[in-house]
Amino acid sequence: MPQTAASRPFSHLGFIGTGVMGEPICRNLVRKLRLPTIAFDLDATALARLRADGVHTASSIAEVSQQADLIFLSMPSGEIVHQLAHQTGGLLAGARSGQVIVDLGTSPVDTTRALARAFGNVGVAFVDAPVARTRAAAEAGTLSVMVGAEPDLFERIKPLIATFATEITRCGGIGCGQVVKILNNMVLFETVMALSEARSIGLRAGVDPTLLFDTLSKGSADSFALRSHGMKAMLPQDFPERAFSVHYARKDLTYALALARETGVHAQGAQLVDTLFDRAIAQGWGDQYHPVISRLFEAANDQ
Repeated sequence: MPQTAASRPFSHLGFIGTGVMGEPICRNLVRKLRLPTIAFDLDATALARLRADGVHTASSIAEVSQQADLIFLSMPSGEIVHQLAHQTGGLLAGARSGQVIVDLGTSPVDTTRALARAFGNVGVAFVDAPVARTRAAAEAGTLSVMVGAEPDLFERIKPLIATFATEITRCGGIGCGQVVKILNNMVLFETVMALSEARSIGLRAGVDPTLLFDTLSKGSADSFALRSHGMKAMLPQDFPERAFSVHYARKDLTYALALARETGVHAQGAQLVDTLFDRAIAQGWGDQYHPVISRLFEAANDQ
């Protein structure tokens, strides 16, 4: 039986965006699959490191399109993905029927579905597969990925995603991966806000924050956010740059608020977190790890 486009194995990979998350994801793909891979980024630093793993460097997006039958995107925003697709010499201009493009970033649902239609018109399958967890998880190959794709295409790309993820969930058709990822982040941000309130109240009431968080972790208030964001960032008050910054968190929260409006939901908790992100940026903390919003509660109490 002849192979169809839906079943044909991938022979050449492309990767666009080798930043904080993209670099380790690309490295896992190359090391575990041993397929020819060509990558592009405006910053040549990570590309230079990836060359040691056998990654070829492209001089343009068009060069990636020409050589790859599957292209992964790891970009900071949906707006940039849209630009990459529609710009002169971009992904749509270089598209070839049968190609697959997988967006690993967090993008607006309507943008994702519009891109899927545009690529579908030229015979290219567009998949949303936003990743969750940290850079350390990307390096270890233990990310969680939420995929929006038809079942046959999902099964086709799943082995590739498995090189950098241990949790791979098909959430539905195109755009559904973004819905789940956006809501995942919304819940995380609201939980960080609740932990910030609890820490500040407990401290003012005479309870040591370390004891508070440790005790909460043994009860029904336990969560990933408590153990990671709370214990590892808020307790030591360590909010580094080049982590998931306030600017990036607010971008994702903006997507959640837009989705809430589109579905007719008044997302009051998300709106409150948005005001905290705005205040943190005004304080000059926009590039710091987003649990830095906990400092706002201390500042308010000191007034």
